[in-house]
Amino acid sequence: AALAPADFAGLLEYAPELVLLGTGAAQRFPDPRLTGGLAAAGIAVDVMDTRAACRTFNILISEDRRVVAALLIE
Repeated sequence: AALAPADFAGLLEYAPELVLLGTGAAQRFPDPRLTGGLAAAGIAVDVMDTRAACRTFNILISEDRRVVAALLIE
């Protein structure tokens, strides 16, 4: 199924400073309209492959950062 902006809107309730978007085995940048609501709320979105997103999430959480990971699994 294709992603929609509403798929990302639910992340706002966690009040993250950063959302890590893991896009599967390869880094693929989403249409900016998908994450526009996050950007409008001042939340940064970092796009990377899912393995890198998991590693980065663990590092940032250990630093007590407000981070959420949205992971696509292939």
